[in-house]
Amino acid sequence: MNRPYVIVSAAMSIDGFLDDDSDKRLTLSNAADLDRVDELRASVDAIAVGAGTVRADDPRLLVRSPERLALRRAAGREPTPMRVVFSPSGELDPQARLFNTGDPVPIVYTSEAGAVSCPLRPGSSVLVPVGEDSVDLTRALADLSRRGVGRLLVEGGGVVHTAFLSQGLVDEMQLAFAPFLLGVWGGARFVQPAEFPQSPRNPMELAEVRRIGDIALAVYRTRDDLGLSVGRVCGGARRTGQGR
Repeated sequence: MNRPYVIVSAAMSIDGFLDDDSDKRLTLSNAADLDRVDELRASVDAIAVGAGTVRADDPRLLVRSPERLALRRAAGREPTPMRVVFSPSGELDPQARLFNTGDPVPIVYTSEAGAVSCPLRPGSSVLVPVGEDSVDLTRALADLSRRGVGRLLVEGGGVVHTAFLSQGLVDEMQLAFAPFLLGVWGGARFVQPAEFPQSPRNPMELAEVRRIGDIALAVYRTRDDLGLSVGRVCGGARRTGQGR
């Protein structure tokens, strides 16, 4: 399958939670790590999240640094990478910042039913149905490739992480660990229970470990022999833990 290079990025507690169980957003990254993520965003062609992350975090998915925006313009690229949402149901808030901030307008990969019922205003997004009642990730990635996306950054949440990883569609993970555990106060997790090809028999390769203040960054890459599988995604992801 012709698809982009896929990077999963998330910040989490040591015990793997993207969020706690409160109504307030939990910050898991420090300023230096957030700047690292902004640099990562500036390096890719598209940034993707699930519908649950849109509902929970209301992100804009923009590059923030004026210098990085200028470098992208100088290279003949759009200042902000393409913004992508996975939403099988199409249940998205037209008032969400993602659909009212920045250019180009987001691409929403949805189901055929979701495309019919989606309440987004015309011109605020591009709806692309890639499945009858779910979002077929392989079709979505192939479409992104046709749109010129060579590097895709996936920022959550747990449902989307699980779908990409369980289907063998991840080339790299950049995981930032906050210096605490949430335990019984934990909310959304980095991944949900699933059968993953990144098993003890097919482990990922640790490419980098970096200290960023009290944050520990671990970068894993897929080994060449891991291979790819074909499947579907069921969208509704929750928070990334990076809170942007």
